[in-house]
Amino acid sequence: MTHLVCCVSAEEERRVRANDREYNEKFQYASNCIMTSKYNIITFLPVNLFEQFQEVANTYFLFLLILQLIPQISSLSWFTTIVPLALVLSITAVKDATDDYFRHKSDNQVNNRQSQVLIRGSLQNEKWMNVRVGDIIKLENNQFVAADLLLLSSTEPHGLCYIETAELDGETNMKVRQSVSVTSELGDPNNLASFDGEVVCEPPNNKLDRFSGTLYWREKKYSLTNQNMLLRGCVLRNTEACYGLVIFAGPDTKLMQNSGRTKFKRTSIDRLMNTLVLWIFGFLVCMGMILAVGNAGWEKEVGSLFQSYLAWDTPVNNFLFSAFLSFWSYVIILNTVVPISLYVSVEVIRLGHSYFINWDQQMFCSQCNTAAEARTTTLNEELGQVEYIFSDKTGTLTQNIMTFNKCSINGQSYGKDTHNTCRLDFSLFNPLADPDFCFYDDKLLESVKVGDSCTHEFFRLLSLCHTVMSEEKSEGELVYKAQSPDEGALVTAARNFGFVFRSRTPGTITTTEMGRTVTYSLLAILDFNNIRKRMSVIVRNPEGRIRLYCKGADTVLLERLHPCNQEVMSITSDHLNEYAADGLRTLALAYRDLSEDEWEAWSESHRFADKATDCREDRLAAAYEEVEQNMMLLGATAIEDKLQEGVPETIAVLSLANIKIWVLTGDKQETAVNIGYSCKMLTDDMTEVFIISGHTVQSVRQELRRARERMIELSRGSGGGVGKQLHGSPLPPPLPLSNLMDNISGEFALVINGHSLAHALEADMEAEFVSTACACKAVICCRVTPLQKAQVVELIKKRKKAVTLAIGDGANDISMIKSAHIGVGISGQEGIQAVLASDYSFSQFRFLQRLLLVHGRWSYLRMCRFLCYFFYKNFAFTMVHFWFGFFCGFSAQTVYDQYFITLFNIVYTSLPVLAMGIFDQDVPDHRSLEYPKLYEPGQLNLLFNKREFFICIAQGIYTSVVLFFVPYAVLSNATQSNGVPLADYQTFAVTTATALVIVVSVQIVLDTGFWTVFNHVFVWGSLGSYFIIMFALHSQTLFRIFPNQFHFVGSAQSTLLQPVVWLTIALATAICIVPVLAFRFLKLDLKPQLSDTVRYTQLVRQKRRKPPEGRLGARGGSRRSGYAFAHQEGFGELITSGKNMRLSSLALASFASRHSSSWIDTLRRKKHTHTPPSTSGESTYRLMT
Repeated sequence: MTHLVCCVSAEEERRVRANDREYNEKFQYASNCIMTSKYNIITFLPVNLFEQFQEVANTYFLFLLILQLIPQISSLSWFTTIVPLALVLSITAVKDATDDYFRHKSDNQVNNRQSQVLIRGSLQNEKWMNVRVGDIIKLENNQFVAADLLLLSSTEPHGLCYIETAELDGETNMKVRQSVSVTSELGDPNNLASFDGEVVCEPPNNKLDRFSGTLYWREKKYSLTNQNMLLRGCVLRNTEACYGLVIFAGPDTKLMQNSGRTKFKRTSIDRLMNTLVLWIFGFLVCMGMILAVGNAGWEKEVGSLFQSYLAWDTPVNNFLFSAFLSFWSYVIILNTVVPISLYVSVEVIRLGHSYFINWDQQMFCSQCNTAAEARTTTLNEELGQVEYIFSDKTGTLTQNIMTFNKCSINGQSYGKDTHNTCRLDFSLFNPLADPDFCFYDDKLLESVKVGDSCTHEFFRLLSLCHTVMSEEKSEGELVYKAQSPDEGALVTAARNFGFVFRSRTPGTITTTEMGRTVTYSLLAILDFNNIRKRMSVIVRNPEGRIRLYCKGADTVLLERLHPCNQEVMSITSDHLNEYAADGLRTLALAYRDLSEDEWEAWSESHRFADKATDCREDRLAAAYEEVEQNMMLLGATAIEDKLQEGVPETIAVLSLANIKIWVLTGDKQETAVNIGYSCKMLTDDMTEVFIISGHTVQSVRQELRRARERMIELSRGSGGGVGKQLHGSPLPPPLPLSNLMDNISGEFALVINGHSLAHALEADMEAEFVSTACACKAVICCRVTPLQKAQVVELIKKRKKAVTLAIGDGANDISMIKSAHIGVGISGQEGIQAVLASDYSFSQFRFLQRLLLVHGRWSYLRMCRFLCYFFYKNFAFTMVHFWFGFFCGFSAQTVYDQYFITLFNIVYTSLPVLAMGIFDQDVPDHRSLEYPKLYEPGQLNLLFNKREFFICIAQGIYTSVVLFFVPYAVLSNATQSNGVPLADYQTFAVTTATALVIVVSVQIVLDTGFWTVFNHVFVWGSLGSYFIIMFALHSQTLFRIFPNQFHFVGSAQSTLLQPVVWLTIALATAICIVPVLAFRFLKLDLKPQLSDTVRYTQLVRQKRRKPPEGRLGARGGSRRSGYAFAHQEGFGELITSGKNMRLSSLALASFASRHSSSWIDTLRRKKHTHTPPSTSGESTYRLMT
């Protein structure tokens, strides 16, 4: 392992000298040419075939093909295998070639972009692929950055430039980069041509937000950070031109370092199918051995009697060797129990399901013009088996569009509800106001107009303490580019109340305060990060006064106030409680005056920390901590982020489908609880909500234990399953048995803090945490980090063996999305990083219910029906050869002619089952949403499992017995009308083949629940094609052209003209199909599935013409107080909370229960052993309860 690490990280540091290609080429750095394609014209065929034959199925069929080329063991022509194998390989190769063609096209487009490179003192146009490390490049406005560059100079003052990083992180807002001061004046190509500085920096890596290096020039060294770098994929904006030194090129750039392949995800059906294929192969070997033993016995006892006139073939000299060859012959003949077309058909069906998701107009968002997208085609049926959903909150449950709603200034609260209140008109007061800004309390505007000093200082802070970029398209037309929606809302609020942020340079901030332009000197920015939870700026006003402005989480800011703030802090804390109770995001604001001596002393310590080569971040944090003390409280802000449309309804419907929803958020506990009530995850009807907030392992363990004891106590009191089990028994031990907690009855919820979760995820605690949390209907984890989100998902995957889905919209959700079985990205306000990492994407959380309950359920249903039918028809087809072996001396003679064997799976039966697998449905989409309980069979994996597989092959074997023995028995004594016997091989083969095609066609007609034009065309067309092709293959014309290939000349015509043959076919069909019909009618009457009852209910409603929808009354939610502050390192990307919203009535229908309807819960108890027995008053057949 050590050797491997050394190989991977061979480059410990990078040395780059400007304008010196000869020096840089000694290190053999990568060129700037990128290649994401896999093949070229020469390598495509061998490499693609090598990749395809790494699939076990393809290798297996290649092995069979080789066996068929050996004449001593093959009784089938080689084309019976090579035709379907070549078809599969060709389809896959065409798909791979098409994908790679587009990759080549994209690579060529990028590699041939033009760039201006400084060569021998002059700028020359070069293709991107010819750029080398150490070159100096000129970039112009709106150009893409060709490689990872060290910014040397810019046409903007102070070496400043603006970039857009959408290709890197999905964010379209501008960011600022600045050159090192010593190179910022090298704007002329002549000066840059003489620049010979050397950069020593970190080796190539994928960390987008970090860079560490040193510039050595003129015997001095200068520290380099990420703020000095322009990364490949960025676009230069609002900057006429700039120059940069290439540090990383091509595959070494951070963009390419981050383009690694995501982990391949497989569905549970895939894994089951692989197991079943191995079982079938074992079954195939067993059949081959049985027939080989039969061959040995027959050759020894019977075959030896006519050796004199029918000798063994040349290589065979005894009955044992004959049996050995017979074994391989039967392996070839019986291989169709696992046809190669199975894998192609599965991929075609999945592709069709993916297109249905992409084309679904009900999942299209007209506001943002975004359609749902299936970014993978391999997980569709897994969407129908989800048991746990892990959701982010910011931008996922909420809109992530912030509005300045309320504020507290010097102990006075401002802001009113929007109901029955007029919106303020700022246009007369402030010509620079944003016309879209809404506020409803005129007292705050009056306070600004009368010149209240605290109010003015409050908005002055909001106009100065931020990292927003301003673009003034025309006089007074300002466009703010904010890193987070929170900052944009705060700066816009200050703008409307008369404190307008106009522009910034690296050293100044220009504002318009009450109509007067003021320019502040920006002395320092104390940036935000996850640990500090605050940001500050230090500015000098025109009068020379130095002041620090700070905004941040109340938990960290209030403890850094001067002791004289106790009274206003107490009042402001009450206001913060009120705001959090309304689901608003809160920040506290404070300031501190600095004397010139204090500033000089701190500036020196800050400069020393900034230039430190070791522990730089720790030193800067200590310097920030030193100055952010003894501040004066100004007040607090409250920003509203409403829930997305349909979130409460979606959560309610998914809960009724027995899907457990966990919210993983960065908000504080109180806000998380409040948002839980807003979106109806938590309700007043819940038995109890448990809060886990311990700071130590022992305290967390005790709180979890008390929660479990309380659940058991309440469950016993309500007469639940646990109470019955524990009657007269003491309280459970600290770590109760899993089945003890699994039988909890009642609705519970769990809220756990991030610091408590860290202890709960430890190895010796995770079992207790999982047993407690999974007994709850809802779980909210607050103040969690991105890593903890992924750990929670992995824990449930490992402990519960359940299908998980993670949904989020931000970069901090990527690890969770990649960890879950299914990742869903929301294309919202935080860019497209989550979408790029996801398996499915759309723009609104409410579309999740349609993705799962409609597309997911249908995909699972269709795939299960397809597999059941596929295995059935192939066992029915193949096992006829097995029975025939006992009547042909085990000679490996086939029943059907070789063309029928070749065409059965790729022509006669392929399209009908594909149509069923793509289009079938048991109930319409709106019924799937009305009756969420229909989703449960997928969670329990009822429609295709090992039991269903054995039922399918049993039916297939039964069908093969009927198809062989009924024609054999009838035709052995039958004669034609002229007295000629019908007991010949050709007649028997045609009769059996025709009966087989008709029986499997009738069977798919019975299995198809939803008929489309395609179903009709494919079913009847396939049946018709069988007769057309059969008559053609048995015709005189083909026999004359190929007399050695077509031995059944005239057999079809003569056989199918006999009435007894059709009677035999009808009899065989009836014996095969009637038991199936009888079983299904009995099952429908005695033990109907939920979908059967829904269809019946639908028919009854249509006949009675009654409205199909009932109403589920809404319940009001509680208001919970709390603080809202969330964190993400960089520029204050905050996690939001939602305002209390009442759950609107759901259009959910219910119908009368039946005495036999508890089967689904019985099966769930068998799987999870935690559903309590249903009582007479609670029939489990009520789909909505």
